[in-house]
Amino acid sequence: MFDRLGPRQRTLAFFGLLAVGCIGAVAGSLMLAEARLDLPQARPAFVSAGLMAGFAILGLCALMWLIFDETVARPIERLAAAMHARAATDMRGGIDTAVARHLGDLATAASAITSKLGEARAGTDADIARHTARLMTEREHLTRILSAIPAAVLMVGPDHRITLYDGHAAAMLDDQHHLGLGQRIFDYFDETYLRAALANLSDTGRDTLDQQLVTADGAALFDVTLHDLGRGQGYMLSFPVPRETTPARPVVYDFERNTRDTSDNILDVPLRALTYVVFDTETTGLLPDRDEVVQIGALRVVNGQQAGGEVLDMLVNPGRPIPARSTAVHGVTDAMVKDAPDMARAGRRFHSFARDAVLVAHNAPFDMAFFHRHAAAIGAEFDNPVLDTVLLSAILFGGTEGHTLDEIVQRLEIDLPQDVRHTALGDAIATRDVFLRMIPMLEARGLTTFGDVLTEMRKHKRLLPDLNTDLTRG
Repeated sequence: MFDRLGPRQRTLAFFGLLAVGCIGAVAGSLMLAEARLDLPQARPAFVSAGLMAGFAILGLCALMWLIFDETVARPIERLAAAMHARAATDMRGGIDTAVARHLGDLATAASAITSKLGEARAGTDADIARHTARLMTEREHLTRILSAIPAAVLMVGPDHRITLYDGHAAAMLDDQHHLGLGQRIFDYFDETYLRAALANLSDTGRDTLDQQLVTADGAALFDVTLHDLGRGQGYMLSFPVPRETTPARPVVYDFERNTRDTSDNILDVPLRALTYVVFDTETTGLLPDRDEVVQIGALRVVNGQQAGGEVLDMLVNPGRPIPARSTAVHGVTDAMVKDAPDMARAGRRFHSFARDAVLVAHNAPFDMAFFHRHAAAIGAEFDNPVLDTVLLSAILFGGTEGHTLDEIVQRLEIDLPQDVRHTALGDAIATRDVFLRMIPMLEARGLTTFGDVLTEMRKHKRLLPDLNTDLTRG
């Protein structure tokens, strides 16, 4: 039983048992004395003495627990969380020994260990930086080459999900849905036509095949060249680019999709294998049932990192004046949203951007309430799985710590410039950085799958409700 309790809960249980034991000893002693004296008229005095002693013991034990909790148990919990954070992430700052000043040399020793760990990582990071710079140079070179070729390119894995696309393809296909890594190719090209074309390519035994494909919405016909990339590697589509098409985003790819193990049940999928959309909204006020969204910011995270160019930053016309007190917080004015899309159109764009992804937000119930309220007008249900950084923070640092975005950012040593604070995209970027730093910390605690994390989040539902009500293990 005690193995499932944290240090603070164990301390509370210890002092509780101590109080019960002391009260039991006093009560037993008084009962024995009263029995030996055999003075019935003295019984009220014994009862009063027992009650006074009991309340005194309870008060003393409660006071001692509060002192012990503040000087020992809570500092140990904070120190352990700080050490976990530095062991699992690239945080370089030493541990603030003031949080555990009553623990003597323990805090100093912990700070020394983490400082040495930071120094060791510094050398490793320098080597990684050199190799990363070389890879980025090669990537930019590849981007320039593909941008000069008058063709749009899409690479698709064996599971028919996109593993690479270039700016031309994004510009030509974004009208249907947001083009992103991990999206199903059948969201853009008619599945029947494409599967038939792939069957023809296989039957011919050739590496390439010219084919006409209809878009998924049936609005356009593309002259496409299919390329067989080999067994287990998927295929590639290339198609001519109209002259009026301007190069958009650079080449975006995730070749690890072809080798990543996934499961049909999201609860069993490793955290790093999932695609996330980290988002935030700015609103006219703090009442989701009455106020409206004025700005949406979102970013897609694939393979544990920001997918280049996959960013959504849009203003939303709330259909009402924005209160001055709200503008003072997020800086969005009536003039800025005058020509912006309404919530129905903006919500459809966000829904397209976030499809097939796990949504991540700070205080997600607040933001999601606006999309659920407008679901009918948007024409889509927002039933994505959801992770909340408030609840993740409670898992990592304990339910009694502060879990505002500013507090978590400071605790995890993340830079959050004040000039972008309380903008939708700025807060989404901060939430993304917080979440990416939390993933290795969760894994270090043995929480490696979405289901593991969901189970722990539900233990803190007194802080915020869980939005994954339909996700249960079969």
